[in-house]
Parts: sequence; C-alpha cells; structure tokens
Amino acid sequence: MDIGNSSLVTEFILVGLTKHPEIQVPVFFLFLGIYIITVAGNLGLVTLIRLTSHLHTPMYYFLFNLSCIDLCYSSVITPKLLVNFLSKRNTISYAGCMTQLFFYCFFVNAECYVLTVMAYDRYVAICKPLLYKVTMSPQVCYLMAVIVYLGAFIAAWAHTGCMLRLTFCDANTINHYMCDILPLLELSCTSTHINELVVLIIVGFDVGVPGLTVSISYVFILSSILHISSTEGRSKAFSTCSSHIIVVSVFFGSGAFMYLHPSSVLSMNQKKVSTVFYTILVPMLNPLIYSFRNKEVKVALKRTFSRK
Repeated sequence: MDIGNSSLVTEFILVGLTKHPEIQVPVFFLFLGIYIITVAGNLGLVTLIRLTSHLHTPMYYFLFNLSCIDLCYSSVITPKLLVNFLSKRNTISYAGCMTQLFFYCFFVNAECYVLTVMAYDRYVAICKPLLYKVTMSPQVCYLMAVIVYLGAFIAAWAHTGCMLRLTFCDANTINHYMCDILPLLELSCTSTHINELVVLIIVGFDVGVPGLTVSISYVFILSSILHISSTEGRSKAFSTCSSHIIVVSVFFGSGAFMYLHPSSVLSMNQKKVSTVFYTILVPMLNPLIYSFRNKEVKVALKRTFSRK
C-alpha cells in the first residue's frame, strides 16, 4: 500500500497530555519514573523467568509473555510522551504515526488476550488440578500464544488498514500524546463511519469475549475457593484473584470507557486521561501485582542474588 498517496498531510503535531507549562517538568519526571519502573520491572521479570528453571511452568510462561508485551507496549507510547513534555512543538511523520498506531493496537490487543489466557490458566489450576498438566501442556501453551499474537496482528491491521484509507487534508494537530484512533478520526476530511464501525466491532469483541471468559473463569474459581477447608489457603487464593481482577478491571474498564460509545460523548481531555490508565499505568502495575507479591518469585530473586 502506498502510504504517501493516501494523505495530503506529511506530518502530525502531537498536543500532548497537558497544555499547562507550569506543570510540564514535574509531570515529565513523574512519567519518567513510571517508565523506569515499568522497564526495570518487566525486564527483570523476563530475565528471572528465563533464568530460573522452576518458573518454567504455564503460569510463568504467560507471565513472561505479558511482561514482554508490557515492555514493548510502554516503549511504543511513553518515550514520545516524554518528548512532548520538553519540546515546544512535537511532530511525528505520517508514516511514523501509522506505525505507532499499528504497534499500539497490536500490543493492547495482545495484552487483552494474554490476560484472558491467564485467567483460564488459573481456572484450570484451581478447579481441575488433576488435569492441569495435560490441559496446559507445553504444546497447548505454545498454541495459545500463537493465537494471542495472531489475533492481535489481525486486530491491529484492521484498525491501521482502515486508517490508511482515510484522507487528511489540512488539519494535522492531534489533541493527544500519541497517534490513537479516535483523535485521528477527528482530523479526517473523509467519512469515518466505516472506521467507527470497525472500532465498535473489534473493541466490543476484545472487551466482551475476554471479559465474559474472565468472569466465567472467576465464578468457577471463587466457587472452588469457597470449598477450600484451610483458611490460609482461601485467603491466599482470594488475594491472588483480587489482584488479577483489579488489573483486568482497570484495563478492560478504561478501554471500554474510551471506545465503546459515540466519539462525541467524551471530550478529548477525558479520553486522554482514560488512555493513561491502560497505556502507562497498567504496564507498570502488572509486574508488581503478578510477580513481586508472589512467593515463588521472591524465592527465585533471593537465590539469584545469593549466587551473585
């Protein structure tokens, strides 16, 4: 596809997260700190799982994939956001904007699917422990990972392909800190009805099907937990479930709040705040919630440091 012939605009201007100059520097250091924690947490978790043999289980296999996704996901968005806080005029080329849009859509969909697979993994582990090794065999886990990334690629290409069909005439100022779907649609000088329909279908599927799968999984999980005789066992299981539910709720809830309504309902400032939750905060929270509160990860960390 010839990108150059699909638009009259050669570059876009990114407005950023805030227009108030007096808070630009403090907010820059805030998000820089979040990004450093995100990179360190996810990279550290990826390295730990890779080097620790007793963490080579289905649960940590998907956690490994989640951390890789979060690391790439955050790196697609945050560096450009940080530049926005320090520069007076932050631009991005048309090709660069479409590239960022594609990888943003790819990683956000991959995150959505991996969170769903992790919920299913926990369901099998808690509700059908005797069948766990067979149900979550290495071959099955590998197939699930392939489906995750293939589904993410299809969704990302659907969004980006529809965006490449649009023409951008004169307006090139994106009221956002990244090349997101909705602010780009506002700049198009051609009809965006097909794009909005694609957004509703894909996001509706990405929120509805995984959300339903996670909900059903946890209904069975909680039912099984209530039958655990040990108070300590129930408490530990509830703690694990509540952590996962919190992250899933923030991720899916902010995504649904952002996309599953007509574009005129929310102001762009409200949309930007919503986007911060699942593009900046969730990738930072995941390694903290899913791993560093985990006893097995703590033991692996202690062993790693003791060897060094």
